[in-house]
Amino acid sequence: MKAVRIHAYGGQEVLTLEEAPLPTLGDRDILVRVIASSINPVDWKIRAGYLKEMLHYQLPIILGWDVSGIVEATGKDVSRFNIGDAVYSRPNILRDGSYAEYIAIDESEAAFKPKTISHACAASLPLAGITAWDVLVKAAAIKAGDRVLIHAGSGGVGSLAVQLAKAFGAYVVATTSSKNIPLVKSLGADQVIDYRTQAFEHIVHEMDIVFDTIGGEVQEKSWAVLKQGGILVSVVSPPSATKAAEHAVRSAFVFIEPDAAVLKELALLVDAGKMRPIIAAEFALEDIAKAHALSESGRADGKIIVHVGKP
Repeated sequence: MKAVRIHAYGGQEVLTLEEAPLPTLGDRDILVRVIASSINPVDWKIRAGYLKEMLHYQLPIILGWDVSGIVEATGKDVSRFNIGDAVYSRPNILRDGSYAEYIAIDESEAAFKPKTISHACAASLPLAGITAWDVLVKAAAIKAGDRVLIHAGSGGVGSLAVQLAKAFGAYVVATTSSKNIPLVKSLGADQVIDYRTQAFEHIVHEMDIVFDTIGGEVQEKSWAVLKQGGILVSVVSPPSATKAAEHAVRSAFVFIEPDAAVLKELALLVDAGKMRPIIAAEFALEDIAKAHALSESGRADGKIIVHVGKP
């Protein structure tokens, strides 16, 4: 099969389109013909070797841990899916990924694709959608009436988080650049702050939840906008427990795992018209280096799609 593999850690030049063996199918695995994948920052962080002390791979590996496609074969113990089913997944990051014509996925990590969107749109959802859900629902226990600040509301994760928070009945404030204010408002944000010209810490106060997708100085300034007992949840760097105590608030750090149950919930939201993927750009598999370059630039509004196979 055609696949993009890396044989060494490094820059975009290590991404190699080549022939690779078909995945070995375990008893509980489904073999998925990949129609689309999408780029996440973890892809290029792994490629560059930034995570090699945490994630131990035997090279070469296939990157890419968002996928939407069609089940082509099933292991002998598979019970949830049949050949021909349209599925999507954020599979196990320790196995070969979806920059390939085929991928083997444990059936527990897959869910039926949303019916009302394309495979390309579905491929944009798993990692970012699970991240938004784990932060807002699992870590922060969001409820109707909560005041939520979401940093980078036009990003791949932020754009889904805005919609998810609104679906739960929250009052949503989001930061973005001026050109993306109409987009973020269209997603349902009640208040949008231009981070380039406005200091969010001087504008919003008494927030129940802060969703940190940026880290650094933005995370530090976010403590002051929380109400007593509120929570700051980051997906970038673990917030300081000491500073949380100083501000009489809580903190959490989220690093997601595969979660088919959440994918099922996301599909229901999409098919009910309560969530829509935002696509920043689309690339062919052979242009994967360009897709990585765009992701690394930090200038993508929404998700970056990689087209692999025919629908």
